[in-house]
Amino acid sequence: MAPLFTNNKELKTFVVDEGHGVKGLFELKIETLPELFIQPTERRLDMTKVVHHESIPVIDMSNPKDPEVMKMIWDAAENWGFFQVVNHGVPVKALDDVKDATKRFFSLRAYEKKKYLYKNCPTKNVRLVMSFIPEVDKAYEWKDYLSCFYVSDDEAFAYWPPVCRDQLLKYMKESEPLIKTLLKVLITRLGVSRLDETNEPLLMGSRRMNLNYYPICPNPELTVGVGSHSDVSTLTILLQDETGGLYVRKLNSDNWVHVPPIKGSLTINIGDALQIMSNGRYKSIEHHVVANAHENRISVPLFVNPRPSDVIGPLPQVIARGETALYKHVLYSDYVKHFYKKSHNGKDTIDFARV
Repeated sequence: MAPLFTNNKELKTFVVDEGHGVKGLFELKIETLPELFIQPTERRLDMTKVVHHESIPVIDMSNPKDPEVMKMIWDAAENWGFFQVVNHGVPVKALDDVKDATKRFFSLRAYEKKKYLYKNCPTKNVRLVMSFIPEVDKAYEWKDYLSCFYVSDDEAFAYWPPVCRDQLLKYMKESEPLIKTLLKVLITRLGVSRLDETNEPLLMGSRRMNLNYYPICPNPELTVGVGSHSDVSTLTILLQDETGGLYVRKLNSDNWVHVPPIKGSLTINIGDALQIMSNGRYKSIEHHVVANAHENRISVPLFVNPRPSDVIGPLPQVIARGETALYKHVLYSDYVKHFYKKSHNGKDTIDFARV
C-alpha cells in the first residue's frame, strides 16, 4: 500500500493547514506513527520513573474555612504544586456539559473547524491548534486543541464556536467561587489579608480555556500527548475525563506520579505566575500527558492568569517579611510570549524571571 503522505510537508498541510488535525490522522486509520510525531527519547515519559504507590493530595472542599483544609491546601501548593478537589461546589452538570461540548466541537468536519485556525479567525482570542506550536515544534505532540481567551460575553458570543460557547461560559462562571476560595486561602499564607479589588485583577484578571483532544495513537510509546512543562498561569483548574494519562513530576525528583481521574473532581495546579508572586513558596510543577493506544481522551484546563498588562514579581507582603527576592519583576505578556516562542521543555520558562 502506498504511503498516504510522501513527505512531512504534505503531512503538515493535511494536519495543520487544512484543519484535519491529529484527529484526522486517526480517522485515516494509520497503523504506524508518522515520523513527524516521533519524539526524542528524552522528551518521552520514562515509565520506569513512575511511582505507583503515591498520589497527589485529594482535598474535600466542603468547608474551606476549616483550618485543617486550609493547611492541606497550603501543604499541597508548597510540596506538590498539584492537588485534586472534591465537593468543590461546581455543579457536576456543568462539568459534564463542558466535556460533551468538547466532544461536539471535535466532531465537527474539518472545513467547519478550519475557520478557527489562527490564519482564518477574525479574532486573535480564539484559535485551533495542532501539537503545541506547529511552527516551532520539531516533533509534533499527539494533540489538537481549541484555545479561547475570555474578553467579554459579547466577544465570546461573536467569535467562540456556537457548539461549545454556552457551556464554556457557564462553566467559567460556575467555577469562579471555587477560584476565589482557593486564592483567598493561598494568599493568606503569603501575608495578604484578603482578596479584593486591589489584588484580584493581578491574580485572576484574565482567563483562558483550552479544549484538548487526544485521539487514539498507533504507537503511544514513541510520542507524547503533551510534553513536560509547567503552566504560566496563577492557577490552572483542570477538568479531565475518565481516561487518565496526566503525570506530575515529584518535587526535587526525577520520579513521576499519575493523576487518576476521580469522578466529579477537579485538578488544581499552581502556575509560574503564583510561584513568582509567592517568591518560590508555592511550586509550579512539571506535568506531562502520555498518548493512548485504546481510548480518545479529552481535558479542559481553565487558566486563571494575571492580565497581560500586569507586572508580576514577588508580592510586597512576601518581601516585607525579610525574604530575598528570587525573581525580578516582568511584564506578564512578555513572560507568556517567551513561553510560546518554544516547544515544551520542562521548567525552563521560569528562568526568564529569575534574578
